[in-house]
Amino acid sequence: MLKLLRAMLILSATGVAGLAHAAWPERSVQWVVPYPAGGGSDVIARLVATSLEKALGQTVVVENKPGAGTIIGASYIQNAKPDGYVFGTADSGTLAFNPWLYSTLQYDPLKFTYIGGLARFPLMLAVNQDSPYKTVQDLIAAARKDPGKLTASSAGAGSPHHLALEMFKQRAGADIAHVPYKGAAPAIQDLIGGQVSAGFVDSAAALSNIKAGKLRVLAVATPERLALLPDVPTMAEAGVKDFNAYAWQGLVGPAGMPEDAVDRLNADLQAALKSEDVQARITGMGVEPMPMSASAFKAYADKQREEWGGVIKAAGIKLD
Repeated sequence: MLKLLRAMLILSATGVAGLAHAAWPERSVQWVVPYPAGGGSDVIARLVATSLEKALGQTVVVENKPGAGTIIGASYIQNAKPDGYVFGTADSGTLAFNPWLYSTLQYDPLKFTYIGGLARFPLMLAVNQDSPYKTVQDLIAAARKDPGKLTASSAGAGSPHHLALEMFKQRAGADIAHVPYKGAAPAIQDLIGGQVSAGFVDSAAALSNIKAGKLRVLAVATPERLALLPDVPTMAEAGVKDFNAYAWQGLVGPAGMPEDAVDRLNADLQAALKSEDVQARITGMGVEPMPMSASAFKAYADKQREEWGGVIKAAGIKLD
């Protein structure tokens, strides 16, 4: 009898504990975005957060913590209590570039809990409408003829646009001077105005100017042609092999997040990214949804970190 009573008490306690654990989330959760409000990353986070709120039954508070090449936001996420109530956007800069660009970091890309993929921004090589360069090979030939004379704008030193340029120079054997700007918008404006010869732009920031005919895209740095620009060749088709470049992002949390919270977030995140409404709104921005399992996203980030590390080391870039 005593044994039976003891067993019943153990089962009862286990059941209560299980119910309490399964109650996550019991309150609002915080989604940290390491960029200012209003940009592409912020818009995507707020869009997806709205879907997550419905699935989780709790408010998802999007909080912007910009600065220092995502280091401020990444450090905040990594130092948060690992209870599932703080997570955030981590992108190609956070997880793949910064470990090579900075001698020391306030966070470790290996010490996040990886939750899942979010989205990726295709990168493309563009010139203005009056440029004499009609093809990628025209640009390469001019760069080889007068090394260092041609210039290319980017959204800033160490940005995906800058590193795509460095990869292009290495793959194409072309010497083009880098001109960094404080953000994608001024880089694009000077590209349109002819102050620079060319530039790598992302689909979200440049799409309106491409549609308006102010920018001519010579090639896209994607494995296949983009549905938005079906007549534009890929870099491989344009003669530059082994060249794929995106500005990508996913969701991470502090190390040691509860497995049930990670599984729930990943399932709801993937469902949101695969929903017709969210897909339509993201692709309408020129961005590709990137739903991935937690393990697949970590493997993707690890592979990207290794590949871009080679590019950054070959270019000799350091930001500190």
